[in-house]
This record gives sequence, structure tokens and C-alpha cells, in this order.
Amino acid sequence: MTTPAPSLHAEIEVAAPPSTVWALVADVTRMAEWSPQVTSTRLAPATPDHAVGTRFTNRNAHGELTWTTHAEITRYDDGEALAFRVEENWTTWTFELVATAAGTRLRQRRDAPDGISPLSQELTEAFMGGQEAFTASQRAGMAQTLAAIKAAAEGTATS
Repeated sequence: MTTPAPSLHAEIEVAAPPSTVWALVADVTRMAEWSPQVTSTRLAPATPDHAVGTRFTNRNAHGELTWTTHAEITRYDDGEALAFRVEENWTTWTFELVATAAGTRLRQRRDAPDGISPLSQELTEAFMGGQEAFTASQRAGMAQTLAAIKAAAEGTATS
């Protein structure tokens, strides 16, 4: 049995309406544009398009290490929240949007109520500098992800 891993979370204020931010967040195939870890995303064949049950594959990189993960959208509240669970490590990633007077508050969370899978724990220890270092990397990556979405939503993204 594993112990629940601590939740990670980050948020950012975006000077754009929720509909603009949602259009970016809800399209999981664009994740490589935002996340420093994801290099590509492909929807599974014969899967619903961007809805609960949508399955997709991510290619990821951390330094020289590359790997594939498989995920399924578990929550899709149009304009408000998107969550997906990663099969290999048992984590759930969530984006939540809240309208504010200035635009949108965008939150990203990583939860692991069932803990991190033993295989992922072993691989993290062996190849990613250990849990503490990888968690710090994920926190930094979440901040980068939110900043990239903010830049795109506000029209300040650079090519």
C-alpha cells in the first residue's frame, strides 16, 4: 500500500476572460506548448474529443530522460475545470478557472490520493534525482505552465 503524496498547486491571475483561458486549457493536445515536461500529446483513436473519457498519450522529457504516459480526462466542466488521471503514476492533474474582476484566476493542482505508484517512485529515485528534487521540478514546471498559458491568453506569448 502507498501513502498519499502531498498535493502540489499553483495559481496565476490572467488578464483575459475565462472563455479565452478555457479555450487554451481544454485542448490537451496543446499541453506541449505550456508544460516544460510534455513534448507532445496525441489523442487515442476512437476516443471522445475533449470530454470525460478522452484518452491521450503524452511524450515527456526531464533532462536526457524521455518517457510516455497515458491519461484519461476524468472531469470536464465546460469553462470551469479539466482534470485527467495519469495511469502510470496514479496522479490526477486539474486545471480550475475562476472569473475575477480583472479576468481569470487559473489554478493547477497535482493530487495523488492513492499515492504515487511504486514503479514511478522507483524510477524517480533512480533517474530523476529522487522524490524531493523531482517534486521541486514539478512545482517549477507548474509555474512555467501557468505563465505560458497566461502569456498566450493575454496575447503576449513569444514564438
